[in-house]
Amino acid sequence: MANLREIRKLLNINHEFDQDLEVDHVRSIDDYETFSKNTLSWVSPRRINTLSKVERGVIVCPIMDVPRLNKNVVLLMTEKPRLAFTKVLQEFFTQVEKIGISERSFIHDSVELGENCTIGHNVVIEEGSKLGSNCTIGHNTVIKRSTVVNNNVIIGSNCTIGGVGFGYEQNEFGNYIHVPHLGNVKIENNVEIGNNVCIDRAVLGSTVLQKDVKVDNLVHIAHGVNIGKNSLIIANSMVAGSVSIGANSWVAPSSSILNKITIGDNVTVGMAAVVLKDVENNDVVVGIPAKSIRKK
Repeated sequence: MANLREIRKLLNINHEFDQDLEVDHVRSIDDYETFSKNTLSWVSPRRINTLSKVERGVIVCPIMDVPRLNKNVVLLMTEKPRLAFTKVLQEFFTQVEKIGISERSFIHDSVELGENCTIGHNVVIEEGSKLGSNCTIGHNTVIKRSTVVNNNVIIGSNCTIGGVGFGYEQNEFGNYIHVPHLGNVKIENNVEIGNNVCIDRAVLGSTVLQKDVKVDNLVHIAHGVNIGKNSLIIANSMVAGSVSIGANSWVAPSSSILNKITIGDNVTVGMAAVVLKDVENNDVVVGIPAKSIRKK
């Protein structure tokens, strides 16, 4: 719950005649028929015509010429309405996780554990690992030996971080033998990882997720991968061994990247693309095999 004055202050939106209105719930703009005067919603530029149907509520919207609206509709106009709406949700409507360590988790005695961490049920953190402060680990996640997790990291449920990678060599009899993986995984500050994600440790050295990387559900990141800061890896993506991804890049859903490929900074890999060659900075690649369609 939030007061309209508090919301305006957060968004730096001034109003000469500010109402003393309590906003106590949020709804999608598609549910406008259910809105009360205490409802908060937002509308994108593409859906701006929907405003004419709204009879009440507080709406975060783009900066525009004000249409004729019902007097019970309050508009909060901003250049980036989705971002503004997100800030309001984070500040006033997000349930804060209870800080604590489940009695049903297992943390090896050698683990270095920071302050204010939340560790769910059945979490396993193996020997030699380090966990920074203000981290959240979801239920049933396993953090394998020698994994390093920095501060303010969120890892979802049912993940395996630091597991053995898929690497084999044929011996003199033609049989496949597993290559030992002696490295680890390093996760830097402010990384967020979804549910059911596997991140393998390196054969030698480290698999690295640099600061502010965001990883969606059901992603596989193989041994020796390095993902640059502020990049996003989206659902069902497969990043093969020793791939390097630059900063501020976007890897779209269901895409696959061949081992040892280098992807530059500020790159977009399109949905379901199969990347078989290196990608230059600022490139947008799509298709099977992935090809450049334009520069940013």
